[in-house]
Amino acid sequence: MIRKIAIAALLLSASSAHAHEVWVERDGAGPARIYLGEPGEALPEGGDPQFDNLKTPRLVPESAAVQVRKTGYIEVQVPAGDVRVQDDNVFAPWGPEGKKEGVVYFARAGRAEARAALPFEIVPTTPGGNRFSLMRDGKAIPGASITIVSPDKWSKTIKTDASGALALPIREKGRYLLSASAKDEGNFFARDGMIGILHRITTTTFVVN
Repeated sequence: MIRKIAIAALLLSASSAHAHEVWVERDGAGPARIYLGEPGEALPEGGDPQFDNLKTPRLVPESAAVQVRKTGYIEVQVPAGDVRVQDDNVFAPWGPEGKKEGVVYFARAGRAEARAALPFEIVPTTPGGNRFSLMRDGKAIPGASITIVSPDKWSKTIKTDASGALALPIREKGRYLLSASAKDEGNFFARDGMIGILHRITTTTFVVN
């Protein structure tokens, strides 16, 4: 029975890590709101069931700003401009010894800066523009899949072109979310030891007025 419970817990961790994303929302120069959940779905009343796993995401650049827990999100007062966070402590590694998997989340709100400050980031090619690239260690990735979620929760996955960019189809006013992921195999250090597979998940949100 204990073994079955342990296996079920591992499966739950794996499915939650793959289904969930971290994203940041910001309205104008107001506070940033950091979420954990499924951005393509309506946020459940009271927040996502896995929200408690989001503890203290790290702002980039690092900041001593107080993170205040609200219902379903973390609120933080930050300077004007784009907001970035990353977190590798949301879900504990899962899987059998020697083949453990882990996940690191990256998130950005805003498109004022046409540059990457995270190791894995979806970046506008021009400030305020509707053309984006998926950047890995400062380099655009051709043929990368980026999923677009529109304000009305319509979603579509588009691949970047040979230059590593794609043109975003704007359907309506409101908040858009872009997401992408990568899976790497090797030897990576995690909070609970070494893992063999690392999932990187990144999001960028912005508002069309």
